[in-house]
Amino acid sequence: MVTLRRKGTVSIASIPPDVLAQLNRGEIEASTLAENLAMDFRTLLKSVRPAMREQAERIDPKAGITKRMVTAARILLEDGGGTGNHLSWLQRHPSDVVRGWGAYLIAEIADLSLQDRIERMLPFAADAHFGVREWSWLSLRPLIAASPNEAIEILAPLTKHSSENVRRFASEAIRPRGVWSVHIKVLKSTPELALPILAPLKSDRSRYVQDSVGNWLNDAWKSSPTWVEALCQDWKEISPTAATTYIVRRALRNQRT
Repeated sequence: MVTLRRKGTVSIASIPPDVLAQLNRGEIEASTLAENLAMDFRTLLKSVRPAMREQAERIDPKAGITKRMVTAARILLEDGGGTGNHLSWLQRHPSDVVRGWGAYLIAEIADLSLQDRIERMLPFAADAHFGVREWSWLSLRPLIAASPNEAIEILAPLTKHSSENVRRFASEAIRPRGVWSVHIKVLKSTPELALPILAPLKSDRSRYVQDSVGNWLNDAWKSSPTWVEALCQDWKEISPTAATTYIVRRALRNQRT
């Protein structure tokens, strides 16, 4: 897989036509969210899977990006996408969106346990591209929200993973409020259930992980401020590190002084 390093555009209107054409052919990665939003998924699917030109028409270009991701994954699943070889091909593709389809495909395969889905998702959670990493947890979010206790038990060991991206995946997947995703009500009312994931990350060396944990607690603070404030005070006492200080500051950024 070749990663093209370039400065992307921040607005859809400013994307050069040649760059958009390359994106739609699956030849390069998007560098910004705007480039992802501008892509024509129908054209992309036809380019990477020419035999599915007719099925590609089922993708609604006016639908939101997550709905388009789901539709593309379902089409690929019909094309045998649940097999190991198919997933391997998607995982190695130069296009971040095509790799993202692989993540959503895992969520669509029938009769897989949540444990199996999370294990298969790890290569996507560890991906070098920001978009693929987001799709890795967004694709599983409905299943995680339906079984949060089981998800926490499965995700907790990932807090020891060597990849900062995977450690961040463990935290981000169960954020109480999340982004572009359903909320997990039980974690808004009883955020302490997530301590098996949060506690091991309270002094993580990665700023990427620190941001996620701080954002997690900021989410929880909106509905359980007393608990979050008490936890942050406890962390400051037992873990007087720069990492913990940063997480606490981020967690309480909306607190009135």
